[in-house]
Amino acid sequence: MKTQHTAYSILDLALVSEGYTLKQTYNNALKLAQNAETFGYTRYWLAEHHNAPNIASSATSVLIGYVAQGTKTLRIGSGGIMLPNHSPLIVAEQFGTLGALYPNRIDLGLGRASGTDRETAQAIRSDFMEAAHSFPKELDKIQQYFSTKNASSKVRATVAEGVNVPVYILGSSTDSAHLAAKKGLPYSFASHFATTHLWDAIAIYRKEFKPSADLETPYVMAGVNIIVADTDEEAHRLSTSLIRMILGILTGKRDYVQPPTAMTAEYEEILQHPQIHQMLKYSFIGSKATVKSQVKAFMAKTEADELIAVTNIYDIKDRIRSYELFAEIMKELNE
Repeated sequence: MKTQHTAYSILDLALVSEGYTLKQTYNNALKLAQNAETFGYTRYWLAEHHNAPNIASSATSVLIGYVAQGTKTLRIGSGGIMLPNHSPLIVAEQFGTLGALYPNRIDLGLGRASGTDRETAQAIRSDFMEAAHSFPKELDKIQQYFSTKNASSKVRATVAEGVNVPVYILGSSTDSAHLAAKKGLPYSFASHFATTHLWDAIAIYRKEFKPSADLETPYVMAGVNIIVADTDEEAHRLSTSLIRMILGILTGKRDYVQPPTAMTAEYEEILQHPQIHQMLKYSFIGSKATVKSQVKAFMAKTEADELIAVTNIYDIKDRIRSYELFAEIMKELNE
């Protein structure tokens, strides 16, 4: 039974809500991170996505710099950079620069997906599929560029050499679990939407883990959807924006995040659709007492070292309040 402290963090998409400008969206992302810092969160990560009108975190490294500049102690990073979209050299240069500007505060989470549709992935990088299959080798290049041993190489990311930017492996299937274990790196599973392989992935990672210079023992992060409000009814009302987002993804009709409405019988029926029900399996929605019991059970089962919370709701005030209540829950569960 896991008894040590469980860290809690935020995964953000810089959601664009209906009626908000991009500037307001970025200001709200910073406001959320600043509040998270006071609530005791460990890190605030931004995820790379493209060609989605309701997600503004596409230029991920740029936005990380903006948020890091406006905070003081919170770790800021990527959850993640989709490595097949990029040259490892450029990623190392970008994050080496961030790591030099904000020492010991920058994380580099790496994934092998595209973070977009097939057509956009091809527009980003014509050899995307080849790059995706080469993910382990591309990861090796990233680590090499950050190493001081690379100083004698002909190709160098000089701004990254020796800079402390921890690398995390992201996964939504079992593939990355094997890689994270082999490399001795921390592993973050996207259980906030990819629920099917959570248990197998965690088991594989812990069983196959090999200690490294980066990490002596396995470190598991698990994504969860969190919506906490003063009452169960209010939390479920806020969750209608999330339901509409999921519907937009599944139907290919993405739109800005919509204001919440009453939780109707129609929404209840949508939640019972097998695909949506499975996708939102690890969604903890309700009052503080309700969510606390759900999170406690999840923590006991996963024994995760860290929970990374995703709160996809319309209004920034409601989001900040939800994260405040979730922080209170985690502090109580860690006592």
